[in-house]
Amino acid sequence: MINAVGNRMTREIARQQKLADALERTQVQISGGKKLLRMSDDPVAARRIATIGTSQASMVAWSANVNSAEALVSQADGVMKSVTNLMTRARELTLAASSDTTNPADRATIAAELGTIADELDALAATRDSNGEPVFATGTARVMRFDSDVTFAPVPTAADVFVVGGNSLSTNIRDAAAAVAAGNKAAIGTSITTLATAIGHVADQHAAIGLAGGRLERIGDGLAARGITLKDERSTVEDTDLDVAIAELNALDLTLGAAQAAFAKINRQTLFDILN
Repeated sequence: MINAVGNRMTREIARQQKLADALERTQVQISGGKKLLRMSDDPVAARRIATIGTSQASMVAWSANVNSAEALVSQADGVMKSVTNLMTRARELTLAASSDTTNPADRATIAAELGTIADELDALAATRDSNGEPVFATGTARVMRFDSDVTFAPVPTAADVFVVGGNSLSTNIRDAAAAVAAGNKAAIGTSITTLATAIGHVADQHAAIGLAGGRLERIGDGLAARGITLKDERSTVEDTDLDVAIAELNALDLTLGAAQAAFAKINRQTLFDILN
């Protein structure tokens, strides 16, 4: 009889300890805002949280790449506008020089301006970004990753933009300047055609950069939407539902209080009370 009573008391103490542990755990869940305190609480949920966390970390890196690429595209777009204006001006000057009414002094002035335009184009081709890197890569295009299976170069290389038919844009303009200075009608005519082709080439490259900018914007929007979805999913799996947790806390507190009161009352009985 005494052993049975002792066993019952031991079980009751263990039950109250479990209630106290559950109460403390619920309090921590409420104060910390997380319902999973260790992997053993829910291994499946913990694994899902880890997977989501890995995806979120990757998306942070991809979003950073999108932002960097958009800044690069914006800078490249500004450069291309300047290149287009300079090429258009160069062709206008060369056309003016082809007129029979243009005298040697005028041709010399035009040739000098064409030389200046060529120098400006060389400077634009060497434009650098905020990190000191060439906006238009001098070698292989700068390929960046924007998603698990999406990689591309947002900006073409310097050769793609500033070289046409094996000659740089600035070389074509210097050739035009030389033809104008010499008053060589045939060479001037050839330069006019060459510059028209170059202007079309620049327009195509400018359009490609614009398309890359639009693609980056769509990718960025997609990453943002997926980020919200992952955040919501992680919150559902990981975060404490305060309404449920508070209700559980109150229930545990009442249960533990009642158990402790009953246990204290039983412990006040004497051995003869128990035997009787």
